[in-house]
Amino acid sequence: MAADFRTQLAAAQAAQASMLCVGLDPEPAKFPGAWAGDRSKIFDFCAAIVAATKDTVCAYKPQIAYFAAQRAEDQLERLISHIHDAAPGVPVILDAKRGDIGATAEQYASEAFERYRADAVTLSPFMGLDSIEPYMRHSGKGLILLCRTSNPGGSDLQAQMLLDGELLYERIARLAAGEWSTRRGGGQLGLVVGATYPAEVARVRALAPTLPLLIPGIGAQGGDAVATVRAGWRSSGPIIVSSSRAVLYASAGADYASAARQVALATRAQLQQAQPTG
Repeated sequence: MAADFRTQLAAAQAAQASMLCVGLDPEPAKFPGAWAGDRSKIFDFCAAIVAATKDTVCAYKPQIAYFAAQRAEDQLERLISHIHDAAPGVPVILDAKRGDIGATAEQYASEAFERYRADAVTLSPFMGLDSIEPYMRHSGKGLILLCRTSNPGGSDLQAQMLLDGELLYERIARLAAGEWSTRRGGGQLGLVVGATYPAEVARVRALAPTLPLLIPGIGAQGGDAVATVRAGWRSSGPIIVSSSRAVLYASAGADYASAARQVALATRAQLQQAQPTG
């Protein structure tokens, strides 16, 4: 039986000396050379990125919309299977941001964990605990909940104050670290917090000291990698810092894979150097 998500993540971070997650957001229009605009090359492009970066990362994060929009779900299935074979032990986080209840949530969970064989999935907790419970029935899988996202519009709801004075994103972090984590499988919960808000990263970490934090927003979105690590890293609570476009499209030429590797190596080193000592 495969190791659970938290065990896989810890092992990958130790083995690769890395907090870097490479997001796989394939856009055929940005593919190099003769592949430009060719949706049939999605798997080949992503597989080349994996080959170039597999010893530099602690996770991969394919975004399902980039595959579905190109009618390439079959290539996504093939890619995740390929990652399991080519980079054994490196967990795959399916970035889907699903949020529904009951039988529909059960189908989404089956899609993520049985069809695509992902090790973790991103979810929206807006509909409450019963939108998460169907995923908890898949033992050992990671459930990473949107908490304080990197987009400016996230403040429209996430920064709203509740009647007891707590902000909405703080309530999500508190529930995930407490009541929700006591449910069956709840120990695999994590939180999405954006690198563009390092103060909020620190606040979420204070409320959820042991949960994995998936932190997008460095690279193309402008998040500060050093501030992110200092705000979120704890010896008892891992962080997964995601970069997508900066790695995938480091070069538009034939050297795209080697260029991606150089960016991944540099980003990994920057993250490691920012890690607090002691």
